[in-house]
Amino acid sequence: MVVGVPKEIKNNESRVGMTPAGVFELVKNNHTVYVQSGAGEGSGFFNQDYQKAGAIILDTIGQVYAISDMIVKVKEPIAEEYKLVQKGQIVFTYFHFASSEALTRAMIDSKAICIAYETVEDEDGTLPLLTPMSEVAGRMAIQQGAKYLEKPVKGRGVLLGGVPGVAPGRVLVLGAGTVGIQAAKMAAGLGAHVTILDVNMKRLRYVNDIMPNHVVTEFSNEFNIRKHIKTHDLIIGGVLLKGAKAPNLITKDMLKEMHPGAVIVDVAVDQGGCVETTKPTTHEDPIYIIDDVVHYCVANMPGAVPYTSTMALTNVTLPYVVKLANKGWQSACNSDKSLAKGLNIVEGEVVYKEITEAFNWEPELV
Repeated sequence: MVVGVPKEIKNNESRVGMTPAGVFELVKNNHTVYVQSGAGEGSGFFNQDYQKAGAIILDTIGQVYAISDMIVKVKEPIAEEYKLVQKGQIVFTYFHFASSEALTRAMIDSKAICIAYETVEDEDGTLPLLTPMSEVAGRMAIQQGAKYLEKPVKGRGVLLGGVPGVAPGRVLVLGAGTVGIQAAKMAAGLGAHVTILDVNMKRLRYVNDIMPNHVVTEFSNEFNIRKHIKTHDLIIGGVLLKGAKAPNLITKDMLKEMHPGAVIVDVAVDQGGCVETTKPTTHEDPIYIIDDVVHYCVANMPGAVPYTSTMALTNVTLPYVVKLANKGWQSACNSDKSLAKGLNIVEGEVVYKEITEAFNWEPELV
């Protein structure tokens, strides 16, 4: 199979879909790999590194798409890439279709095979290709939240860890999944007081068992959310519904109840956000303010730490890439139920029902 690795062109996205080690594995399996010139530079991998591993370097993104049977990326194609995706071409990347009807319609029109990292699902319900980026984003959420709580960037002026004689900052985490637990761990490490909410009592019991005493768990409902936003300085949105749009747990009217200068970091922005006032931002222009509340809603947070993120992501995607290349998408998905759940759009048909539900479309399942 011919595998292509284009350079990511989303704003400030420096990750790359494959490392030289991944190229080496594919070439060892008698596949041909084309890498766009400069694709890995943001993550610390250079053209010569890919060439030594056996890749062929192409100058433009158009050349990579045109020659490849399978495209391996990090982020979803953006508008200028839509026309490059070919009929029958496998595109293996994060898609988050439920948050973008334009992207969904474009991929339907392309008649490509769209396999989404974020919906590949193991038998136990875990999402192996989403987990490492959720770990990165959860940890980063606290770093960014702590920074934007500083007064020079319009924050409340609170040091999360506090100092002797001054109470620490208060962090509210919505969701006790991978993002939420990693965020709580980082915030607790700084010495902040942390409250974590979820509707899954098993998850709350787990958090209660592994976290220190200054991490408090409560059941998530509107009453508790409204209560806690009045007293917390930093709110982390870490809610995930697999392949579907995130629910709005914080509505616009709630912002007026929050401290002026409080910060919301909505990690769920890729799936539409769990805050009503969420809109995607970029690393170039990461925040906006509504009702004196700072919103940080960067849709590719892990892209700010591309070396760590690329290594963590490709550790888990490579076995699936090799399987797809060796067997073709149909045989690979027939033999691997986890990978089969990654199929979102196949040759013009939506095959993942949460996407049709997100847009209130009539289901057209194959």
